[in-house]
Amino acid sequence: MLLKVKYQNTKKYIRLLSGFTFLDFIAQVKYKFGLPDATELDAFDETNTVVEEDIFSELIEASPDLCLTVRDRIPDAAQTPEQDIILEIQIDPGPSPTTQDGISEEDFSPLDHSTSLTDTNTSLSSSDNDHSSRIEHGTPIGRRTSSQVIPRPTREVSESEAAKEMVKNALLCKPGGEDVIEEYKAEKSLTHRTRRQLVNILASHMTESHGRMPSRKHKEKYALGIITLFPLLKDPFSPKGYEHFYDAEKGTGYLAWRLKTMSRNTVKRPAKTATVAQAQGPKRRRLAATLPEQLDGDASREAISFLIHSQDEASVFQKMKMTFQYRQDLVHDPQRTTDVFKTFPRFLDVKGLLNQDFLLLFGAETASKMLEKWDTTFRPKVINEARHLTQSVEVCRLLKAAEKLTENDDTTWDSDMASLLLLLHLLPPTAGRKRTKISPSDAVDKMLHFHKSCCSLDEHLRGRDGRQPYILAVGRTRNRIDTFYIVVDKQLIPCQATSSLGAFDELFKSHYVFNLSYDECLGQLFTFVQTTVYNIDVATTKESPRVREFRAKVFN
Repeated sequence: MLLKVKYQNTKKYIRLLSGFTFLDFIAQVKYKFGLPDATELDAFDETNTVVEEDIFSELIEASPDLCLTVRDRIPDAAQTPEQDIILEIQIDPGPSPTTQDGISEEDFSPLDHSTSLTDTNTSLSSSDNDHSSRIEHGTPIGRRTSSQVIPRPTREVSESEAAKEMVKNALLCKPGGEDVIEEYKAEKSLTHRTRRQLVNILASHMTESHGRMPSRKHKEKYALGIITLFPLLKDPFSPKGYEHFYDAEKGTGYLAWRLKTMSRNTVKRPAKTATVAQAQGPKRRRLAATLPEQLDGDASREAISFLIHSQDEASVFQKMKMTFQYRQDLVHDPQRTTDVFKTFPRFLDVKGLLNQDFLLLFGAETASKMLEKWDTTFRPKVINEARHLTQSVEVCRLLKAAEKLTENDDTTWDSDMASLLLLLHLLPPTAGRKRTKISPSDAVDKMLHFHKSCCSLDEHLRGRDGRQPYILAVGRTRNRIDTFYIVVDKQLIPCQATSSLGAFDELFKSHYVFNLSYDECLGQLFTFVQTTVYNIDVATTKESPRVREFRAKVFN
């Protein structure tokens, strides 16, 4: 749609696409009028009323012929007491009604950037730039007689510093706030219990200061203040770094959730309109990163027939490459996806085909990240964070195994698998609307099974339901595994890897190769691995605040 906009003395039309937001509007204004990206703007309607972000779309849809006036934002000293805007004000007592500051109401309008302040002999008019220049250089403004002089600070306080001071003051004036600050100073991090205390204090302070339903800007300011006061809580993968505390685009985050909990029993919320989100992660249809010549039609059918009977593994790998696109079409077709193992049974007897398909999808660099980064970057941080968990019998056993203190204990997993199971305890299953929350120990059953090599595999498969993939570790004891399998739809895919870390790597990749969603109980775990380890769909994947919080701890 086209919208008429006035800036200073110039009017122009702005084109806004369907689904536009206030930020899109401001960006188009800056582009049309050639303004710097750092310029802060406010919008006003034809009655000189400020148009705020939360009602912008509704106002435009109701009055598409409206002409909006855009002006440079005036710093508001009253909202940031630590940022003193200091002027020299000279007042001439007269019959005109005056404000509390002594400036005639007829001479000063807070909504007009080119205010004219007149002397008895001289009329002073200034543009935005002249006006700000006089303030910076201490030029007297107002009527000249007796003067009241207030000194001006040497520099303005930035938005982040103002937010930081606000959060700090809120914590210091509430019980338990000093404990949060002291723990961060000592540990350079916050435990989950202390983080909840931080969020509860700030949500309470926010409602006391800004009402039961604080605006988006207020919530963003508190979130910004948190990561400015506690910089090691910042998420390096998020655009602003504080989305796990408040994500304005999605309306989620610890602060948003706490505020919703506080108001749940006082306001009946209207039902939300269902939206269809774009598929991300394993369910997203992708273009292959590296794709050799592909067969189609009769040539494809001949290659598939050849694959079934060929005994030459090199030829099998080559033909599987050449039928990759056919296989992707198959697994993304809801009517045919379960036929993948009937059409391509070589997954079940040739090791490495699963890894090859994932490599074709994402390239060698992405495919190798888990094996390259886990031991050096992630495993030590997982072990360190797990020490702060409630020390249950299971967590203590896994910690000892991860630190290689139980190498002769046949009842525990090796160090790599133990650290992965600790990650599941750090990113536990969450309760949804249609399911009951289960413990991390119970969720292990959705990811990993130990099977003694002397027992029947067929008997194990008959007792399992569902298509969700999991690892089947076959061996004499948990720390002496002979063979790893990925089980998908009661089919055994032999792992190319001989280590538990390699088996987990193939388990993760199987979701993408066969178009399988993550198990709900393992959603947080796999989402973290997807975005933080493999760096897949980082900017577009919906992540829980718990995932973002843990990532901030890992990288900070």
